[in-house]
Amino acid sequence: MKKTFLIALFAPCIIFGQSPQIQNFKITILSTMLSDTHIGEWGFSAIIEADGERILFDTGSRENTVLLNAEELNIDLGGIKDVFLSHNHSDHTGGLISLKKNISNSFSNAHIGEGIFYLRPNSDGRAHYILRNKNKLETMGVNFINHKKPTQIMKGIWTTGQIPRKYDEKNWSQVGKLIDRKGNKIEDVIPEDQSLFFDTKKGIVLISGCGHAGLVNTLEHIINIIPNRPIYKILGGFHLLKLSEDKLNWTAKKMKEAGVEYFVGAHCTGINSTYSIRNNMGLSSKKALVGSVGTYVTKDGIFPGYME
Repeated sequence: MKKTFLIALFAPCIIFGQSPQIQNFKITILSTMLSDTHIGEWGFSAIIEADGERILFDTGSRENTVLLNAEELNIDLGGIKDVFLSHNHSDHTGGLISLKKNISNSFSNAHIGEGIFYLRPNSDGRAHYILRNKNKLETMGVNFINHKKPTQIMKGIWTTGQIPRKYDEKNWSQVGKLIDRKGNKIEDVIPEDQSLFFDTKKGIVLISGCGHAGLVNTLEHIINIIPNRPIYKILGGFHLLKLSEDKLNWTAKKMKEAGVEYFVGAHCTGINSTYSIRNNMGLSSKKALVGSVGTYVTKDGIFPGYME
């Protein structure tokens, strides 16, 4: 019994030890609220380019936002086989149909978390967006790949899988309901929420869509998978916009303990919350900023999203 437990406990570490470190990467935001001459919206999407591999992280809210922003930023989305959906909400999945329709040779593999297709009855009785369009997307050639545990989905790039909710970081409505596998109607805690991460020479890079599992829960989950490695760059939506100052202080403290040196707060992170985190961590404006469309992150730093 004890031997089996130890194997189960340390298996993620053993598996990750076989994963290569990423040497070069670029992560560019394609959908978020702030924008210069691009399209801003309440949504999130980013393209991850790492050692020759490319994956689209979430697809924004409106059907053409990511398409048009990518075009304006001179980013070719053709030939990207994989898309990662952090959770079911339409501000992260709303662009997938249009993307597949307009770039038919891309997005054949959609990586999802366990629970994304659970029935979540809306007030009008309809299923949620991604469930409502599941059959249509499959007909268009999208293959949904379900993840529950940490998994290497591309060379060196990992999904967290489902994230344990160690701390009470409830950042969802707390009024939504879902129907689980047993047919029980329970609170919708967005169980499928997952993020992507990869290791580099300087430390781990984390990309999050909304962080409904909790930013600190996500950080500690990754630390359990890869002990003794700093999570030095984090980017995306983290749903911090409604946190109290005390909770923001606590979050900043935990981020510092995890080794975070660079922070890009986009989408639902909140402008004031991002600045609060920056001040609490003592980071400069070059190391922590509000992400906008076109903002990109590389091994060399963070670069603001504006037209040059």
